[in-house]
Amino acid sequence: MTIVPSGPMLVEGPVEIVTDDGVTHTSDRFVVAVCACRRSKRYPSYDTSHRRRVRE
Repeated sequence: MTIVPSGPMLVEGPVEIVTDDGVTHTSDRFVVAVCACRRSKRYPSYDTSHRRRVRE
């Protein structure tokens, strides 16, 4: 597992994640991005919907 600063946790797959409510989420991908802050619209998957935008 790799923790990305201000980002998701990258977990080598396949993975099976059980959330607090008992729901099991599975993925057979090589790497799975798991949301660490719980603000993702598709939690536990990381969806970049809340990523900070930097204006130049």
